[in-house]
Amino acid sequence: MSTDSSKQNAEPAPDATPERLKLYLTLWRDEQQAGRLYRALADMADERRRPLFLELAEVEDKHAAHWERLLLANGVTPTLGRTPLKARALRMTARRFGVDRVLPAIIKAEASDSGRYRHIPEAAPEMADEEAGHGRALAAAAGNAAGPGLAVWEGRHRTNASGPLRPAVFGVNDGLVSNLALIMGVAGGTADASTVVLAGVAGLVAGAASMGAGEWISVRAQRELLEREIEVEREELREFPDDERRELELIYQAKGLPEADAKAVAEHLMADPDTALDAMAREELGLDPDDLGSPWMAAISSFLAFSLGATVPLMPFLFSRGDRTLIISAGLSMLTLAGVGAGLSFLTGRSWWFSALRMMLVGGGAAAVTYGIGTVVGVSLT
Repeated sequence: MSTDSSKQNAEPAPDATPERLKLYLTLWRDEQQAGRLYRALADMADERRRPLFLELAEVEDKHAAHWERLLLANGVTPTLGRTPLKARALRMTARRFGVDRVLPAIIKAEASDSGRYRHIPEAAPEMADEEAGHGRALAAAAGNAAGPGLAVWEGRHRTNASGPLRPAVFGVNDGLVSNLALIMGVAGGTADASTVVLAGVAGLVAGAASMGAGEWISVRAQRELLEREIEVEREELREFPDDERRELELIYQAKGLPEADAKAVAEHLMADPDTALDAMAREELGLDPDDLGSPWMAAISSFLAFSLGATVPLMPFLFSRGDRTLIISAGLSMLTLAGVGAGLSFLTGRSWWFSALRMMLVGGGAAAVTYGIGTVVGVSLT
């Protein structure tokens, strides 16, 4: 993070407006307080992370000196004032509960401030990059580098992957509840079984087609987003190889490798652009470049899952007629909802009976409401 001292000696800007001087003073105070905070964290940190916090403090001091020179050139002697409440709270929390407890808040604050120097002409050229480096270093210190933590910090990446399991599991539930509610609503409004069957079949086909198309578009857009993230990483490797190598070093240090070993691994990976890209995609973005999700797999699984669920309340009407058919359809649907709820408990970690009961109450409530509305509407139309 250190740079040649000659680069930071930007030309003073005398005769600055009061608004600019106020900005310089704010930035000077922010940098001063950040340096103090990092030194306080260094005093509380373990041996592995203490040098990192001291290095960050030195960079903050250098940035503060830059704004101090501009203030002095305009005849303003800066004063620090009271330590902000947030900084005092962070120090107190770190002292009482440990450095790890406050790192997420500091990372978030660094992320929100990382781009401000790119829009301030008076800032030295390297200051924006050094501030961005703070976030990478802190993410690694917090142990977030092994996955999407660094990507979230950088702000250029917006990864949020999901596979076909979600649309498949919830597709069954959506199909069952929506078609059960539709069939019950129509059955409440008419005694014509053919009309009920027609509505059920239409609901099944329309719902399954809508779910399938929606999942295809969603996963297709998601895949394009992830491909773009990898392309952004490719550009960063090409334009900022030293920064990316440093990121890899931090990642492997966070995983427990000694600094020398982490540096050797990073240099070995950076020797081949494709290997470096694969490593950064996996370690920084948390992505597997070979498995970004299949739009067709998601669409087909969602279509079939919705159809399977929607078939349950419809089946009794395909094989029988009469008042008992409605009761059989409702009972079969409740049993299936209980089974789906119990199955979801394996994913959510909740007790199977709680998940089953909740699913039955939600699905049964929707069916009861639509049946009541169908009955009212059916009576009003006769």
